[in-house]
Amino acid sequence: MVCRFSTKLLNICIASLCKIGQLEKAEAVVIDGIRLGLLPDVVTYNTLLSAYSRFVGIDAAYSVIHRMKEAGISPDVITYNSLIAATTKSCLLSRTLDLFEEMLRMGIQPDVWSYNSLMHGFFKLGKPDEANRVFRDNILTNLLPSSSTFNIMINGLCNNGYTGHALSLYRYLQRQGLGPELITYNILINGLCKSRRLNAARRILKDLEKSGHVPNTITYTTVMKCCFRSRQFEQGFEIFSEMKHKGYAFDAFSYCAVIAALTKTGRLEEANDIMEQMVKSDIDFDIASYNTVINLYCRNGKLKATCKLRDEIERHGLECDKYTHTILIASLCKAGNVEGALRHLETMTKLSFDSILVAQNCVIDGLCKAGRLDHAIKMFASMEVKDSFTYSSMVHSLCKARRYRHASKVLLACLRDGMKILKSNQRSVIDGLLDLGYTSEARRLKSKIRLAKMVQY
Repeated sequence: MVCRFSTKLLNICIASLCKIGQLEKAEAVVIDGIRLGLLPDVVTYNTLLSAYSRFVGIDAAYSVIHRMKEAGISPDVITYNSLIAATTKSCLLSRTLDLFEEMLRMGIQPDVWSYNSLMHGFFKLGKPDEANRVFRDNILTNLLPSSSTFNIMINGLCNNGYTGHALSLYRYLQRQGLGPELITYNILINGLCKSRRLNAARRILKDLEKSGHVPNTITYTTVMKCCFRSRQFEQGFEIFSEMKHKGYAFDAFSYCAVIAALTKTGRLEEANDIMEQMVKSDIDFDIASYNTVINLYCRNGKLKATCKLRDEIERHGLECDKYTHTILIASLCKAGNVEGALRHLETMTKLSFDSILVAQNCVIDGLCKAGRLDHAIKMFASMEVKDSFTYSSMVHSLCKARRYRHASKVLLACLRDGMKILKSNQRSVIDGLLDLGYTSEARRLKSKIRLAKMVQY
């Protein structure tokens, strides 16, 4: 009895150390326990295995199971569940299936948590049909599903584009009297919002309020953000006001979503008020928060204030990302400071961001508006990646300068690259060619535009 109690105490100490990633100290406690005559049991090894898979890697976790077997301790279902969770997290489906086979060979029956992990793995790999087969044939037939089972199913269905099926499963839970948890509501609302099904998300939010659960900040912020993405700004602002009225604490994400929406709708005074509330709330700013504030300053024409913010970003150990630089470049171009924008773009290029296309488009547009069309043409020619906006901006500016033949070449290059360009720009080029007497060129361009449409559709 004393020995069992001591082993239990030993396992508690090891679990505490493993929880905070102190694996070396946990191993030292195991060695000290052995010296005192306390041999590790299956709980000890399961705790270590789970920690190694979380903090070190799958191979390290596998080494723990080998140690178990060498010590004469048989792995149990919890041992394998930890390994299965680790392999599915890393999308190693073949290893996961091998573990299931090994379990069955050893006479260990997978439980609901084993199958939950397998379902999660199939969903992550974009195999919803396989996940549904596990749910239907293994869990519903032989086991009692847990709340996590339904949460994994709803989340996986939403992430794979089957929000209708996720809603059906949610309704099934309601009919069976299996009251969904708050996390279930949040998962479904998030999935519906990502699919831009705002009305359905609002209905689920009403269900949640009637269910006895209290929506949390995540719930409201998810719906609010969806309102803004769907350009239902007033609905989003109503949700924000409701959150304030109910006394919810806002995080940086909530504040930034509202500030960005107010800025986009031109309500700069209100955006400034929310920004001041955000600063006073002592929330830790991340780079996304700083970008939101920088964008607001730029919209207010306070470019000098952004310099102070950039210094503050560095003081807090953060680095400006491509969005920070793009916001500044766009603002410099809008203010007519194209030289400043070009210098900033050069800095951005040196920092080797994965994409600077949006920033380049801003500079090309700025050069064209500043009457520096030849500079814009050179920059356009040097760009390895272009999009519809790049082509549209160049065609529009060339037409404005009555350089229709050059505009025609750019338009044709756009069509060859499979890009779409505004019909108004197409008409401008054709009309311009006709005005200048280039009738045959205008006719050929019309025919190539029609051909491109046929290929695209």
